[in-house]
Amino acid sequence: MKEITSNIYYVGVNDRNKNLFEGLWPLPNGVSYNAYLIDDEKVCLVDTVEVDFFMPFLENIREVIGNRPIDYVVVNHMEPDHSGSLALLRQFYPDIQIIGNKKTFDMMAGFYKLTSGLKEVKNGDSIALGAHQLQFVLTPMVHWPETMMTLASPRGGMEGVSILFSGDAFGCFGALNGAYVDEQMNCDEFWLEMTRYYSNIVGKYGTPVQMALKKLAGVKVDYICATHGPVWHEYVQKVIGIYDRLSRYEAEPGLVICYGTMYGNTERAAEIIARAAAQAGLKNIVMYNVSKTHHSYIIRDLFRYQGLIVGAPTYNTGLYHEMNVLLDELSQKDIKGRCMGWFGSFSWASKAVSEITRWNDDKLKYEAVGQPVEIRQALNADTMAQCEALGRAMAERLLNQ
Repeated sequence: MKEITSNIYYVGVNDRNKNLFEGLWPLPNGVSYNAYLIDDEKVCLVDTVEVDFFMPFLENIREVIGNRPIDYVVVNHMEPDHSGSLALLRQFYPDIQIIGNKKTFDMMAGFYKLTSGLKEVKNGDSIALGAHQLQFVLTPMVHWPETMMTLASPRGGMEGVSILFSGDAFGCFGALNGAYVDEQMNCDEFWLEMTRYYSNIVGKYGTPVQMALKKLAGVKVDYICATHGPVWHEYVQKVIGIYDRLSRYEAEPGLVICYGTMYGNTERAAEIIARAAAQAGLKNIVMYNVSKTHHSYIIRDLFRYQGLIVGAPTYNTGLYHEMNVLLDELSQKDIKGRCMGWFGSFSWASKAVSEITRWNDDKLKYEAVGQPVEIRQALNADTMAQCEALGRAMAERLLNQ
């Protein structure tokens, strides 16, 4: 049995076959769908799993409680990778009561036609299971309007551990390879995947994340049980700190250079810019071809680093398609406090530089750094010097805060 602590068990599953999370985000190391079971006087399940994994999920539950009934299932988040097994669960446990808030049940009726056996809770409400007491913390827009967290604590002021079932908050990509609690595994691979998960899925909602963290301020939390990734125990404070920093849009001095290229001219310009920035003393520099690297990694690194330089050719009298897509994606993330420079190339009709300028003026509204560089056909001595100046200007801006 996968006991976490004090009759609280991990009953989740791993998905190593899915290529894209939500049909969008690459999963090179898979993903876990985490669910938890509290075996008390009242048996309580916290969240379920994607419906395709229902039978192994059911086996995990029965390994803990055998054929005994489940009294409650808490639904912290209605996304189908966590709520998808609810309808089947009701068939196996017809008397189970589903705990959620009003917005949970509005969605549940639409997704699964479940309208009975519901127990509505509001922010701060609590339910006693026996030795454990559950308290519910509503955290709307982290990252859906119905999201909430559930705190399981010893009842009646008794000593013991407190566990935060946090829904998608504090989660990350990556399947669990045997162990499920952080202190039992090497967590190195999860830190960047947590940032990529946050930046692409939760990143737009920095203000609601800050509001959720304020609700949790001062609350004793010994374990964080998220719906994806490891159970956090040894690294609880580190994980909370990562979410605090990311939701404040704080970033290190560093530079993301991303470019589109058809025949190598804009790529060569990007290399010159990167070299100039490095020679000016900037150490954190990452470069991406927007047509080769999935944009989720670029977005992840823009949450990590303060500087961005983009460049692309003119294409069909507009901006190179993949760069246009990336800038649109960035405009939806509401990332604050970033610096941006840009460059472009063309053969006979100049458009790339003016289009990138329009994106920043109208949507991104990042601090413009340096002079945009416009390259006609191929680099020459003047445009090479302009690229070097752009790289230096960005490095100086980032290093002289």
